[in-house]
Amino acid sequence: MTRPSFMNTEQAFAQYENVRASFPSASFPAASKTGRDLSDTVDDFDAYILDAFGVLNRGETPIEGAVERIAELRAKGKRLVVLTNAASYTREKVLAKYHRLGFDFTADEVVSSRDVAFAALPAGNWAAAATEADDFSDAPEGVRLGQLLDDPSLYDTAGGFILLSSERWQEADTERLIAALKDHPRPLVVANPDLVAPREHDLSIEPGTFAHRIAAETGVTPDFYGKPFGNAFGTALARLNGIDRSRIAMVGDTLHTDVLGGAAAGIGSILITDHGLFSGQDVTPFIEASGIRPSWIVSTT
Repeated sequence: MTRPSFMNTEQAFAQYENVRASFPSASFPAASKTGRDLSDTVDDFDAYILDAFGVLNRGETPIEGAVERIAELRAKGKRLVVLTNAASYTREKVLAKYHRLGFDFTADEVVSSRDVAFAALPAGNWAAAATEADDFSDAPEGVRLGQLLDDPSLYDTAGGFILLSSERWQEADTERLIAALKDHPRPLVVANPDLVAPREHDLSIEPGTFAHRIAAETGVTPDFYGKPFGNAFGTALARLNGIDRSRIAMVGDTLHTDVLGGAAAGIGSILITDHGLFSGQDVTPFIEASGIRPSWIVSTT
């Protein structure tokens, strides 16, 4: 059976709530400030940690005005870091994409969940759910990665599994990995904890969705790397050394990864409503239902 390729907002929100217990705990402000875009928030923050999908781009398309807004924030002396759960590509390829879309980020300003996961990956033989073109050239020394979807023998022989991409993943692959882990439990690393990601017209299903199902059916507890987990925020905040956390904001389009993760890390949060998970929705009922309240709510970047 072919898995669904997309979810809608209500389905994604319900799924995030279903796995909420696996996320960090956090406290939130009693009320959110509101504005039109990030320029309204500049008096409150000296640095911004930026999600990519839903903040800078939607799929392969830059969000209107985002390139100019980043330039404006730089002109005001704001420090910037991109923190993305997109784990399909090396940092060099991610950076090249941003440059192609018109952004001027440097390599030091980009942190991907792939970077964070690879830095923690023990030496050994790993099977990866990855894009067809992934060459794993950025894998750390001693880590040997094979393409799980191209070499089915890895279900039996790999020392562990790492989920980088859902691009080629199907329902049958989930079933096969569940069976392999039931037969022989091994580590499961999830380098993209997102359940969905905003594309040009839809929300695509991401590795976090099937990772939680695999965990529920096998009893194997995954190691998650990326937002909302502290490993990703610790890496991003290290790039902003010297700035008080109260003056740093996480900017994103989701409550459960961006806002919750930022709050758990002790920084502010800004929810962008028009281009990501909540595009076309009134976000208020979702905030009330989850109790996840951002420091600011703005329409666009």
